[in-house]
Amino acid sequence: MSGHGSTRRPAKFPLQLGQLGTKRAAPAEPLRPQRPLQEAERDRARATKPAGLGLDSEGVRRRMVERLRADGVRNEQVLSAMAAVPRHLFVDTALANQAYEDTSLPIGLSQTISKPSVVARMIELMLAGRTAPLARVLEIGTGCGYQAAVLARVARHVVSVERLRPLHDKARAHLALLPPLGLPTSGIRLVYGDGMLGHAPNAPYEGIIAAAGGAALPATWLEQLAPGGRLVAPMVEANGGQVLVVVDRDAQGQLHRRVHEAVHFVPLKSGVN
Repeated sequence: MSGHGSTRRPAKFPLQLGQLGTKRAAPAEPLRPQRPLQEAERDRARATKPAGLGLDSEGVRRRMVERLRADGVRNEQVLSAMAAVPRHLFVDTALANQAYEDTSLPIGLSQTISKPSVVARMIELMLAGRTAPLARVLEIGTGCGYQAAVLARVARHVVSVERLRPLHDKARAHLALLPPLGLPTSGIRLVYGDGMLGHAPNAPYEGIIAAAGGAALPATWLEQLAPGGRLVAPMVEANGGQVLVVVDRDAQGQLHRRVHEAVHFVPLKSGVN
């Protein structure tokens, strides 16, 4: 895929929810990584700094990780990755004091950085049953770059695609802040392009994770998923709600899907802006 992306809309994954003998997990409270932006904007006026700890302190991140552990995150790879990445570097200065709360925050262009609990949950699902770092992961929707930075702690190579040029540029600037802190980013490749097309030049991927949901999974994502690989993405149900879907490709190339809890992500769109 060229650096400027494409506006070609790929064929959609033909299997809708309810096919493939989908297994559904027990109902849970919806994850809402993209809460109403007006609520996030109001937080500018009531931001409070974590008591007694600077934002650059490992202690702040440890407190966030302990909350994630208490809420049910068990994968130590994920918890270690979340503890390593300074989330406050990926949000606007005016909102940095809230960076380690379990809340989404606006990052511009009607987009938000997902809650830490949502980031941890999706990566944990992608890694379930695996102990070694993944070789290559594809992220659909770079946003501000935070999740790419976390993914780089659990995978050797991360390819992250963003369709909005200002966010692509913002993520690049944010990630440039990490190497001086001892967090290398050489394994991260940022791509400005249409996320619905995935990124074929670096395929196949052992893991694919998406931060936007549509009525069907693009066929390109499934084509770029390696045997033994796993995809985690939100998907729209017939009633208009969204659920978190996990798709595995077995060694024979067959696809197996499981449906998890209700979620609320931005709509999946094609093209670039």
